[in-house]
Amino acid sequence: MAQLTQWLNAVNALVWGIPMVVLILGTGLYLQLRLGLLPLRKIGYGFRMIWQSRRVKEGQAGDISPYAALMTALSATVGTGNIAGVATAIAVGGPGALFWMWMTALVGMATKYAEVLLAVHYREKDDRGEYVGGPMYAIKNALGRRWRWLATAFALFGGLAGFGIGNMVQSNSIGDAFHNAFG
Repeated sequence: MAQLTQWLNAVNALVWGIPMVVLILGTGLYLQLRLGLLPLRKIGYGFRMIWQSRRVKEGQAGDISPYAALMTALSATVGTGNIAGVATAIAVGGPGALFWMWMTALVGMATKYAEVLLAVHYREKDDRGEYVGGPMYAIKNALGRRWRWLATAFALFGGLAGFGIGNMVQSNSIGDAFHNAFG
């Protein structure tokens, strides 16, 4: 067990070390500048469009309203990790951690914008005529047949990560809260 823990710590240090953090933030900063600060300049327009179009009108293209799309995306993005993560960061790093989370969010807006833009651009219609998309479709349709294996791997690992990242963290948080409350 100690050897497995040591191996997992080495992989964790490699994956979430300084180079990866610099790469993620650097990509966000590059996208923010390359887009001409579009996510920041158009944030007011985005909110106006969301609130004006809470419902899909008859004959209007699209399966769901922009408001419903935003709420769906937020429900898949904001979770236990965001709530517990912020509290942990402030407890460990102090209030300055909040400032750096805001700075990271500013460059993360461009990354999310680029991700959604690619997902919408490279989505496809399934047999029922409904749109399907996401990073795996962007990889498959943008990069061509030679990269189909990467799209398949992304979908497979994304499905597996759903168990470890989402369900296990939430179950652990609930179990820890009950243990602390009831012994």
